[in-house]
Amino acid sequence: MTTTNDSVTTVVIPKARAARPGTTPSPMPVPIPEPARPREISHAEKALAVGLTAIVLAVIGINISGYPMVNDDEGTYLAQAWAVAHGHGLAHYTYWYDHPPLAWIQLAGLSWLPGLLGSEGSTVATMGRVAMLPVVAAILLLIYLVSRRVGMAVWSSAAALVVFGLSPLTVVMYRGVYLDTFAVVWMLAALALVLSPRRNLWHFTAAGAATAVSLLSKETMLVTLPAVVLALWQHSARSTTRPWAIGGYVSGLTLVGVFYPLYALLRGELFPGEGHVSLVGAWQFQLASRAGSGSIFTDGSIAQGLLNSWLDHDPVILVGGLIATVVCLPVRRLRPPAVAGAILTLIALRPSGHLPVMYVVQLLPFFAIAIAGVLDLAVRLAPARQRWARPAALAALALIAATLVAPRWWTGNARAMHDNYHAEYVAAAQWLRTQVPDPKNTTVVADDVLWLECVDAGYPPEKAIWFYKLDLDPEVAARLPNGWRDVDYLVSTPALRGDSKTLTAVNTMLANSTVAARFGEGVGRIEIRRITKEIP
Repeated sequence: MTTTNDSVTTVVIPKARAARPGTTPSPMPVPIPEPARPREISHAEKALAVGLTAIVLAVIGINISGYPMVNDDEGTYLAQAWAVAHGHGLAHYTYWYDHPPLAWIQLAGLSWLPGLLGSEGSTVATMGRVAMLPVVAAILLLIYLVSRRVGMAVWSSAAALVVFGLSPLTVVMYRGVYLDTFAVVWMLAALALVLSPRRNLWHFTAAGAATAVSLLSKETMLVTLPAVVLALWQHSARSTTRPWAIGGYVSGLTLVGVFYPLYALLRGELFPGEGHVSLVGAWQFQLASRAGSGSIFTDGSIAQGLLNSWLDHDPVILVGGLIATVVCLPVRRLRPPAVAGAILTLIALRPSGHLPVMYVVQLLPFFAIAIAGVLDLAVRLAPARQRWARPAALAALALIAATLVAPRWWTGNARAMHDNYHAEYVAAAQWLRTQVPDPKNTTVVADDVLWLECVDAGYPPEKAIWFYKLDLDPEVAARLPNGWRDVDYLVSTPALRGDSKTLTAVNTMLANSTVAARFGEGVGRIEIRRITKEIP
């Protein structure tokens, strides 16, 4: 017979009946108790989690400006954060509801940190990425907290933090300035709150608010909502706390989440119409009009190439996380994070739809928790009566990690801490800063990585033009009455050349310009091209 309270399952063993003369009494089976969920994290545990977090942040922070190469998404998000911080609205161009703005609003709030730490150099690769480090630290600590609150031991919760933080794929992806990173931290916070052993109504309400903040940071995190709801359902009593828990959660979710559509409604931009952007129109684009990436099972597809690049960085956390997620799904206490990982995996496996480069950012924390959960289960299966069994199991797992995983991770992270993929961007930014005699009266077209570099160097925001806007934004076209001839320089980068096939104005400028400076060679080169003003 078993009796339960909020945190532990107590096993009550009935007394054995007296054996008949001449017979041997049969032993009574002793069920393995459920792991106790700690009500409070001890000071020693906090020190352990903070110490491991500091080690991981050191690995991620070393050479953060050199590897990997910055991309246009990072530049866009940081430029939007710049617009918020400098009072230019929600974006440096017309905000068209492509993503909710709360993530780059948070990034704007962190923009003071790199200067405080004395960071210098590239605006995006250094300043933007350094500002993301506190967000990564919060994710690491929340992974530990969620692991403990689903009943994992101290060592396995620490393993979840380390598996996530030291995976070379994490080091690469979590260096980036991505909206997904903000969305992940808030969804993990929501999961930790609904798993709180205190079961306070305000914890459930705060969990709803945290979920809303996550969705307003990156709307695609909506697919992980069932994991939080499942944890709430499991962690509340049917007849007492569950109705209040659901009510509190829904209230927090609604009260915070309603501000975004309300903002669009008050501006007259909720529904599509002539002469304005709209929230519903952006949803229609994201769900129906956006070009798909193909299937990961189709040779040569964008999705398959993206998956191969992820696997090249670290197959351990991806393959191991997928297997561990399947193993954790039947285990009640480990099911919520496993559900999140399973849903995100199924979304990535769909035969069509858009699969962005940063999608794996959402997946990695839940895969790490699942891997640590399986390790925790494996050690708990060792016979508790034999004192040597569990230490032996731990030693075996440590030996496997040291021989099979650690060497690969060491090589991958050594590359991340030493290689410099950003030298061309730094050189191009320096040229634009020092070789143009009159930046205030110079019009330059560049990608969003160098847009902020130009503004920081003294080019007026209206004269530093993101190349995408030449063909797509009437306000930008109105600033250039003579079209491309009103531009002085075009900065040709991999991002610009990759999208130029569909952009008429960019193609025209490429054909009517000469190279003033070139940095690097091959597909990664950056050319600063002077526009030819003569009319043929």
